[in-house]
Amino acid sequence: MEESNAARSRFGRVCVYCGSSIGKRAAYQDAAIDLGNELVRRKVGLVYGGGSVGLMGLVSKAVHMAGGSVIGVIPWTLMSEEVTGESVGEVRAVANMHERKAEMARLSDAFIALPGGYGTLEELLEVITWAQLGIHTKPVGLLNVEGYYNSLLDFVDRAVDEGFIKPIDRRIIVSASNAQDLLQKLEEYVPVQDALVAKLQWEIEMVECNSSHPTQKLHGTKRGRETGKGLRGKLT
Repeated sequence: MEESNAARSRFGRVCVYCGSSIGKRAAYQDAAIDLGNELVRRKVGLVYGGGSVGLMGLVSKAVHMAGGSVIGVIPWTLMSEEVTGESVGEVRAVANMHERKAEMARLSDAFIALPGGYGTLEELLEVITWAQLGIHTKPVGLLNVEGYYNSLLDFVDRAVDEGFIKPIDRRIIVSASNAQDLLQKLEEYVPVQDALVAKLQWEIEMVECNSSHPTQKLHGTKRGRETGKGLRGKLT
C-alpha cells in the first residue's frame, strides 16, 4: 500500500532549504535524514544548495545513499570543498546566488524548509512571496521540528491580524512536525489566489552566464561543461 501511494506522488523533485550547520539538537539532524528517506520512499528527487555540510549534507546523503536523485545547485564561489564539502549526485554550478535560487526553483515542484539560519529564511520567504504574487503555484512547506518555526508562524499570524498579509495568503505556508505528514499535506495542497494576482502574467528568465563562469553540470569529480543559453520559462 505504501509503495502504491509513493508511486502516485505528483512531485518529480522537491527543493529543500536548510542550514549549513547541524544545529544543537539531534532532532534537527534526525528530521533531515527522515525527510531524505521519505523523499526516496515517495520516489521524489531532491534539489538542494549543494555541498555536504550541516543539515544540507545529511538530507542529500540520505537521498543519495538510498538510490534517489540528487541535484545540488551551487555558485562557483562556493564550489571549494573547504567551504561546502564534497557534493553527492549531480552538481550544477552557477554564477551567483540569484541564479542559484532561480535554478533551484525552476527544477522543483515544491519547496520545504528544514531548520536553518539567515540563508534558509531568505530562500523560504522569497518563494512564499513568489507564490503570493502568482509567480508560481507550487506548495511551500515548513518542517517545524520541535516548534523551531513557531515564532515565524506567530509573526505571520500577527501580520494577518494587523492587515499586512491577506488571510488568503496565510494559506500559502503549509507546516507539519514530521516529514511524512508534511509531504502528504503538500501533495494535497490546492493553490488559491485572489482575482488580481490571478490576472498577473509572470515569466522567469535565466540570464546567459558570462564566458568566465559557464553553467556546468558536474558529476562527482568528472566535470562536463554545458553553457547556459538564456533559458526562459514560467516557474509554474
